[in-house]
Amino acid sequence: MHNDPELSGKYLGTISEDFVKVSDTLKEASYQIRKAGFDFPIFPLCKMEQPIGEILLKPEINGTTWYYYASFLNEFIQRELVAKDKVEDFEKAYKDPDEFCCLFVIDPQFTNFVFIPYPED
Repeated sequence: MHNDPELSGKYLGTISEDFVKVSDTLKEASYQIRKAGFDFPIFPLCKMEQPIGEILLKPEINGTTWYYYASFLNEFIQRELVAKDKVEDFEKAYKDPDEFCCLFVIDPQFTNFVFIPYPED
């Protein structure tokens, strides 16, 4: 539940490149998720379609490398992606959702949570 140094290189480049394009959409989605009463928004991203969350952005429509989904902590607990005995640790590690986006990177070589700051206006 921290930024892994192995993220640099292969993933950091494509995620950063995409994030510039989608950060406003993800920030608004985070706000809407919290406004609807769900805590800890999480945005799974993957280079192919996957079942976690609701599809938010598709590469073929948005010109991104990754598919972006919208979810929240409760779904991750239900799917046992965050163990019930690790929820408190996750909540402590979670960064301010007005300043950071919580991405869940899904790839055969790397699957982990990554917190990336939203660009300053």
